[in-house]
Amino acid sequence: MPNKDKQRPNNVINFPVEGVRKFGFKRAKRQQQESAMERKGQLTLFERPTGEVLPLPTGISAFEEALLLDEHGDTAAAEAYQRAIENDEYAADAFCNLGIMQSRKGNTVEAFVSFTSSLAREPQHFESHYNMANLYFEEGDLRLAKTHYQIAASIAPEFPNVYFNLGLVHAMRDDLAAAVEALDQYRELASDDDVGLADELLATLRRSIAEKHQQN
Repeated sequence: MPNKDKQRPNNVINFPVEGVRKFGFKRAKRQQQESAMERKGQLTLFERPTGEVLPLPTGISAFEEALLLDEHGDTAAAEAYQRAIENDEYAADAFCNLGIMQSRKGNTVEAFVSFTSSLAREPQHFESHYNMANLYFEEGDLRLAKTHYQIAASIAPEFPNVYFNLGLVHAMRDDLAAAVEALDQYRELASDDDVGLADELLATLRRSIAEKHQQN
């Protein structure tokens, strides 16, 4: 289990702003699967209250079934993801999403195994690198969190949340210049409604950098 560079084994950032939280996990949803479900009109099923029995459409694959159940908060999704893996049907995606479910249940070791299994199937799997980084972050291994966020950013450079989380990791490692660079990148990609917190963090980081320069 990772233990290097271990700091603050939770996802609440005390520096530079109290109570800041990273962006959370991201499910893997292949465009083919999303489009197929949308054509079948299944997206309306997500509006059903959590806990209500989900009437699954006929003729869908194990992975499609797992996604529907997972989006609905149904724990039966885990079994469906396992079937998708056994059928070698979007196995990297299925392992990734299973890892998220395991992490949310507190099964950290199993989550790491699932994300690793996903990357063994598909080494450039964006969501698994991003989610692995989040898990390392939560475990306090900032070095490996940084590595996986950077890999994720190289695979999907248009995804803003990875830069926000990477900025937090840099800040917690006291690499303030790198934190500013990552958060600036987040601001360029995020919607106007989502940049306020980054602005606050950037202002604090830049003040810290200025104070360090004055002390030197």
